[in-house]
Amino acid sequence: MRNVSVLAAMISFALSAALGPLVIPFLRSLKCGQTVREDGPATHLGKTGTPTMGGILILSSVVITTLLFIKDYPRTAPILFLTVGFGLIGFLDDYIKVVCRRSLGLRAWQKLLGQLVVTAGFVWFLRRFTDVSLAMRIPFLPGHYLDFGVWNLPILFFIVLGTANGTNFTDGLDGLAGSVTVMVAVFFTVVAVGSRSGIEPVTCAVAGALLGFLLFNSHPAAVFMGDTGSLALGGFVAACAYILQMPLYIAIVGIIYLVEVVSVILQVGYFKLSGGKRLFRMAPLHHHFELGGWSETRITALFTVITAVMCLVGLLGLN
Repeated sequence: MRNVSVLAAMISFALSAALGPLVIPFLRSLKCGQTVREDGPATHLGKTGTPTMGGILILSSVVITTLLFIKDYPRTAPILFLTVGFGLIGFLDDYIKVVCRRSLGLRAWQKLLGQLVVTAGFVWFLRRFTDVSLAMRIPFLPGHYLDFGVWNLPILFFIVLGTANGTNFTDGLDGLAGSVTVMVAVFFTVVAVGSRSGIEPVTCAVAGALLGFLLFNSHPAAVFMGDTGSLALGGFVAACAYILQMPLYIAIVGIIYLVEVVSVILQVGYFKLSGGKRLFRMAPLHHHFELGGWSETRITALFTVITAVMCLVGLLGLN
């Protein structure tokens, strides 16, 4: 089992690292350049034109690697489904924005509808091919679960969509979403191996793919993952959490995703209630620190360390 985990991580890393020099020039030739907000940090203006949709590297590596092991590890199928499903929604959004030159991409209702349909497919996968219960482990109370009965499904939709969009908000600095999610993927790998849940090939594939992607996405980034990557990663995190009956742990190990989402909600709400005042310099939260003079690498390092520490807290919560 340990050999499978290591092999999956190595294969996925090698694929991601090898595909980078091929895919990035191709994206550049398509002129899939990132458009940078003029009201954002001034340091980001230099990123205009940097290829986006680099999430293709991550998705390709994860899919190929996981399919090599899926016959012996069928529980990876629902995770792969939600990861790829959300990734395709992100890909359509990116493609419309940067290739078709429609700045808004998918309309909000189209993106939401797509996410609802994919999440419904994930639920069908769970019910049809696994014996996974929607009851949720309670951190620090071993053997205790929360079961909301008929409310389990609405809660699932809320958690999946919230996690995916939280990951999407986190993707705002070079290497940030990738570095944070590597920690989360390693956490799920440790839990998967320890509990013999049979999902470690896909968790290791994501960790390996992200490490390969970070070779090109760390500051200064040669490529951005775009919604293709960030939504896919959100789907991955939510799917793993549900397969392991650990959605409550997302608030612990995915604390950065949660904080980023909450910062946006608070900013918008405070802006409306106060008649135009701002609670943060800019939201999501990483931009608040950036406008306060912090470098991208410092913010990314801090958020990654926080995630690593919270993953250790999550492991303690299993005992």
